[in-house]
Amino acid sequence: MKKNCVFLPAIALGAAMLAPAQSAAPPQTKVGIIHIQNAIISTKDGQKAAAELTARFAPKKSDLEKKQSTITQLQDQLRKGSNTMSEEAKQKLMREIDQTTKSLNRESEDANAELDQEQNRVMQELGQRIMAVIIKYARDNGYAVILDVSSQQTPVLYASDGIDITQDIIALYDKNAPSASSANPATPPPPAATKPAATPPKP
Repeated sequence: MKKNCVFLPAIALGAAMLAPAQSAAPPQTKVGIIHIQNAIISTKDGQKAAAELTARFAPKKSDLEKKQSTITQLQDQLRKGSNTMSEEAKQKLMREIDQTTKSLNRESEDANAELDQEQNRVMQELGQRIMAVIIKYARDNGYAVILDVSSQQTPVLYASDGIDITQDIIALYDKNAPSASSANPATPPPPAATKPAATPPKP
């Protein structure tokens, strides 16, 4: 019986000594957010790439706008002359409008597809570069998690501006990146193609 009396207090004392360690608060996890798309297009490389893509697709954009203007003029001609033109003349004008409209729509789709392909290619290329910057920044500053909130489908419902590292990443990228003159296109300019033309009105 004496052995039991000595042994039980020892167990109780051990439990009391362990209690503070078990109740101690765990260390906080450092979390950051970034608007990755904004970061890419705001770097010097991204800005230069936007100008290059805009210049590259400017001739096609101008050509499509001219065709859209031509269609608008033909539609206006048909509308104003519908009561005075012969049926043959109206049919001829409507066929011209229809053919030009189909041509414009087809060229617009092709131009947009080409532009999308170029945007995806260069965004992926610069995205890989900026990811290296993000990883180094996170390690150097003790971040456990960095979330991209640039997508509308982001699961993040709220985040304080104080944990937004977008501007820090832009500055760090520009500071350490090669000269912007050697960068490849990386960001989309305004759409190169005009909207599909409207269907010609019936007389």
